[in-house]
Amino acid sequence: MTEPPVGRRERKKAATRQAIADSALQLFLERGYDHVSIRDIADTADVSTATVFKHFTGKEALVFDQEEATDAHLVAAVRERAAGLSVIDALRRHVLDTWLPIAAHPQREEFNRLVDSTQALRAYAERMWARHTDTLSAAIADEYGVDHGNLACVTLARFVLEVPVLAQGQKDHRAAVEEVFDILDRGWRPPGGPAARSRT
Repeated sequence: MTEPPVGRRERKKAATRQAIADSALQLFLERGYDHVSIRDIADTADVSTATVFKHFTGKEALVFDQEEATDAHLVAAVRERAAGLSVIDALRRHVLDTWLPIAAHPQREEFNRLVDSTQALRAYAERMWARHTDTLSAAIADEYGVDHGNLACVTLARFVLEVPVLAQGQKDHRAAVEEVFDILDRGWRPPGGPAARSRT
């Protein structure tokens, strides 16, 4: 079933939203988060402050402008996976498809420094992480017919959402993502050769 084409009005709204988010991020990177106002962002994007608030709930949401759709994408990765594909492999594919392009973005390091150095952004990111964990663990639990608070489902959701954090410091991002998912899928094994295994 094909999706209906996006109308002109929707395209214009999406373009305006993206222009606002891009302007905000550039200003935050140049001046620092605390030294940029909503008025500054509106002026740079050539829109009114009312338009900014029509698209975003506040300054933090401007930094994490892609996060609004994350919950829906996580749920879709689980519920709409191909026949015969396990939940873990579906989530592996989702992380590879969505995070690798983000990790390769030329502004990624600047973005991480901005978030790490700003208390309001760190707190916002933590709230989003908790929300995504709840959403993903509930979707996994539904697949197996168990309660949403099921510990195994919550644990898997939390580790899946931590994969980008674990992988971002590695030289080969794809290999790191694959390795973490292999551990989630097959269980942890001691690293190294026979000597390491003999001590366990």
